[in-house]
Amino acid sequence: MSNTQLKQQLKGQPAKVQDEIIRINTESRHIALQVALLIPILAGLLGFLASLKMVRLPDPVSSGAAEGLALG
Repeated sequence: MSNTQLKQQLKGQPAKVQDEIIRINTESRHIALQVALLIPILAGLLGFLASLKMVRLPDPVSSGAAEGLALG
């Protein structure tokens, strides 16, 4: 929530209360943004590590059981 939106919500409150709430909001916004960016970075890293594991898997060998089947 931006400080402008917060000021609109705090109309009618004493000035000291408004200032303290805006200060807390300003400090916590930075932490919240860092956490919000950390989650997709971690998800991307896990996906990248999973893709590296898939590269190392051997190719499946055909069993030959489906050789005589026709789809028509």
